[in-house]
Amino acid sequence: MKRFGIRDEFALGIPLPELRKISKSIKTDQALSMTLWKTNFHEAKLLASMIGDAAKVTPKQMDEWVNDFNSWDLCDQVCGNLFDKTPYAVEKAFEYSQGPHEFTKRAGFVLMAEYAVHNKKAGDEVFVSFLPVIQREACDPRNFVRKAVNWSLRQIGKRNGCLRDKAIQTASVLLEMDCKTARWIASEALRELKRKSDRNQ
Repeated sequence: MKRFGIRDEFALGIPLPELRKISKSIKTDQALSMTLWKTNFHEAKLLASMIGDAAKVTPKQMDEWVNDFNSWDLCDQVCGNLFDKTPYAVEKAFEYSQGPHEFTKRAGFVLMAEYAVHNKKAGDEVFVSFLPVIQREACDPRNFVRKAVNWSLRQIGKRNGCLRDKAIQTASVLLEMDCKTARWIASEALRELKRKSDRNQ
């Protein structure tokens, strides 16, 4: 875990596939999810995100959990397993993208990425509205932020041809910025999006 940048002070060593098996046997249990989160064990929090009820998650719960994030994997699992399915996902993506703390800010962009992957019915306008935020925050040099910004840009661009063109346009703007981090984000995104575009021609 340390090798992958994950804090292990409160870890039990249970592999993620095992947690997913456990979550399938439990299914959805919001009360248990809330209790597991309070134990402070890393795997208990991961499991909490797998069995939580998105319909019962409140903005207050989201804020409290995000404030507890201390690793990229906890951030990503909570956002991708639970938070992106709540009615507040878009609102919180905008809010957290301005957060001062590394994992709070990462959560904003992970929400954008996961929403792009999982919400098949969302209109293009939602994702177009994320692009100025990506451009605005592209110079944050913190590792877990810049990787999440890149991830969100790529996932938005992979939804369809129209969004791919708009994501490529955004990446092209980043590429011209006097900012090493923005240029890295752009280069990584363009490599994938242009390859995908070429395959579809």
